[in-house]
Amino acid sequence: MSHTPQLLAFALVALGMALTPGPNMVYLISRSICQGRTAGLISLGGVALGFVFYMLCAAFGITALLIAIPFAYDALRFGGALYLLYLAWQAVKPGGRSPFQVRDLPVDSPRKLFTMGFVTNLLNPKIAVLYLSLLPQFIDPAHGGVLGQSIALGVVQIVLSITVNSIVAMTAGSIAVFLARRPAWLLIQRWLMGTVLAGLAVRMATEARH
Repeated sequence: MSHTPQLLAFALVALGMALTPGPNMVYLISRSICQGRTAGLISLGGVALGFVFYMLCAAFGITALLIAIPFAYDALRFGGALYLLYLAWQAVKPGGRSPFQVRDLPVDSPRKLFTMGFVTNLLNPKIAVLYLSLLPQFIDPAHGGVLGQSIALGVVQIVLSITVNSIVAMTAGSIAVFLARRPAWLLIQRWLMGTVLAGLAVRMATEARH
């Protein structure tokens, strides 16, 4: 079992990443605004399954395999950083959009909502980076089995992410209305999001491999 300080440290990292807008949050917000809270929560179920998939991959050694290959690690790290920079530019570029701006999406069935949530999470570089490069740094064989620690850390990440995204899905409509009536707040939200994403990208690209 992971040491308490390690769990807390990882929880802070996971919470910070959960609060940073990415493909999952953008999709859940758009779906909740266009099709209602229930659709957003069904989509979140698919996202949660994607988290479980990544957690199991990390726990059973895929992480160790990738980290052992320098090229794979660096490709993932720089690829993730470039993707975050792309998201930052999309947020701040002239004519850019906030995730809370209403988007037209077709009405989909519960099965398709769940599947799209799952696929969106599987293709989310931010979650791949979290599990394939950050999580192993919080595992210490001296504190117990690696498998148990991996699962414990994964559960912490999943609980935090589901909690944050549930709140986002439930309040997306209200936040969108608030921001639509206050253009200045909408601009501030976009630049704040872009700054956080760019900062995370720079840190990811410059962090040393342990």
